[in-house]
Amino acid sequence: MEGLDTLTNALARRTPEELAALLTRHAEPLSRRPAPARLRELAASLWSYETLHQVVLGLDKPGLQVLAVTARLSQERAREAAHGPAAPDPGAGYQSLMAHRLAFPDLAAEPVPVADVHAALEAAGHGGAADQEAVGAALEALYETGLAAPTGDGRVVVPPRTAQLIGGQDLGAFAPSPRTATDAYADADGRSAPADEDALTAESQAAAAALAGALERLLGALAVQPAALRRSGGPAVREIKRLAKAAGISEPRTRLLLDLLLAADLIALTRTPTGTIALPTSGYDDWLGLPPGERLLPVLTAWAGHWAIATWTPFGETPTALERGDDRRAPALRQGVLAALATATGADTEGEPGPGVPIPAPDAPSLEALRPLVAVAAWHRPLAVADEPLILERTAHTLDEAAFLGLVAYGTLTPLGRAFVRAETAVDPAPLRTALRSLLPPPLEQALFQGDLTAIVPGPPSTELSALLALAADRESDDNATAWRFSGASVRRALDAGRTADALIDDLTAVSATGPLPHPLTYLIKDTARTYGRIRVVRAGCCIRSDDAALLHELTAHRALRDLGLRAIAPTVLVSAQEPGPTLDALRAAGYAPALEAETGTTVVERAPTHRSQAPLRKPTDHLAVARSLLGHQQEPAQG
Repeated sequence: MEGLDTLTNALARRTPEELAALLTRHAEPLSRRPAPARLRELAASLWSYETLHQVVLGLDKPGLQVLAVTARLSQERAREAAHGPAAPDPGAGYQSLMAHRLAFPDLAAEPVPVADVHAALEAAGHGGAADQEAVGAALEALYETGLAAPTGDGRVVVPPRTAQLIGGQDLGAFAPSPRTATDAYADADGRSAPADEDALTAESQAAAAALAGALERLLGALAVQPAALRRSGGPAVREIKRLAKAAGISEPRTRLLLDLLLAADLIALTRTPTGTIALPTSGYDDWLGLPPGERLLPVLTAWAGHWAIATWTPFGETPTALERGDDRRAPALRQGVLAALATATGADTEGEPGPGVPIPAPDAPSLEALRPLVAVAAWHRPLAVADEPLILERTAHTLDEAAFLGLVAYGTLTPLGRAFVRAETAVDPAPLRTALRSLLPPPLEQALFQGDLTAIVPGPPSTELSALLALAADRESDDNATAWRFSGASVRRALDAGRTADALIDDLTAVSATGPLPHPLTYLIKDTARTYGRIRVVRAGCCIRSDDAALLHELTAHRALRDLGLRAIAPTVLVSAQEPGPTLDALRAAGYAPALEAETGTTVVERAPTHRSQAPLRKPTDHLAVARSLLGHQQEPAQG
């Protein structure tokens, strides 16, 4: 086919870096087709109906209008040049009519002179210099995205099925800029004063820090107790409630994070004899070693391409999570809304923010305040916004998710949001990675220990510090600073894990920013250790032993321990009717500090089990290597 030949030749003229950018831009739709081994196969994949259906959603109004005009001219020329079947006779049957309608000329890609495209738009009343310049820019953008290919003699070829794909859309008059598409914000009432850059940065930093903490707690909860999925798919309501409580966020946002973590390969779905469960992958351990800012990069990248608005559930549907989305318009809607927010507020993705726009809450009684913003978004992504049912609700939830992720605040884009838009436009994560590194400070290695048995970390704690404090104390708050509280039960937890009192004091002193530990904390650790292990639970189904005969007599008379059925078989040995686990739990609930003992007489170190998926991680595609292979380039030798 001539069109595929033209596109193949155009792809062959690209540098490996340019072709890699194209592969990255269309990675999601291309991943649904067999990997191409030749440029012509890539051209066929780019112009397949399934890929086109997704790619055209990312076009702005000028690009879509130029593509539609070119496709119409191409089809008209193809019909004139083709020697297809003659029109059926009047009264012909349905099959004859459909055969003629689907004849080859309607699926052809006849080259169209660029001058004819300009002339067609000029005939519609758009012949000004600004319009002509916009048409040229739109054509170049179509070339860059692979939705059109230039020939050597000044003509342009578009995919054969383009007319069938977008021919029925009412695109309206040619609008070279969003300002001509709508002037709703030119003198909009209710606009706030320009947001202060420092305030935007602080708001984005707070949101990013809260997000990083929620992700860590959510993954930690899954590592200890994987989430069970229903046979119909998705975790049960009780699992969502448990994980939301552990993460400290709402249930809709918990569903959002679960979807994004699944897309980022930080959790995986694994089949077990009892059903399917969701648990962290081995990539979670590497993720814990990253700085706080870089931990957010895979999550934000996953949000950009996620085929669902996870926090939005249409009326009558059941909320779910951990399922592959089927809303192909969701990514383009995000792009359009964020671009519209920058346009409507006058914010430059490279410069200062403009005045904010009113953004009602997703559950507000009326969302009409979003109508002007949606009108601007319809210029940036017409097919994802125009004539979309429930567009106000979808937009409100998209903006709420963006605020939760730190991209939007005070009705405008934050510095992180502007970096996100630049990264999406350039198909390069470097701007976003740089913004994340500067947004969140490096993790802290020390804590402030106070006399009220608390430890305060005035910022994000390192993985090692967080693990040490979580072992010996209970986490209380996660605002701008993280607080842990020590108690007898939390110290016993550290002793159960094999720490001695002296070792625990030494470890905590090593991470103390204030020097020696406060006396109340030192006394608590030593006093807990003094009583720790006075009672011994023996694996016998089970036995309890202690050198303190009076203490064992006290246990047999304790009302709270009646269900254990304790009885003395020796002055220093009791027998329990329960297994060691329930016996330990009952003794601890009654305020005692037992230790588990092995058959050899040594203390058993108890550690909370952690779970990891055994499924292999998906390796990220090296698009530059694929581009070099398709172009026939060898890998460049490594620099010594």
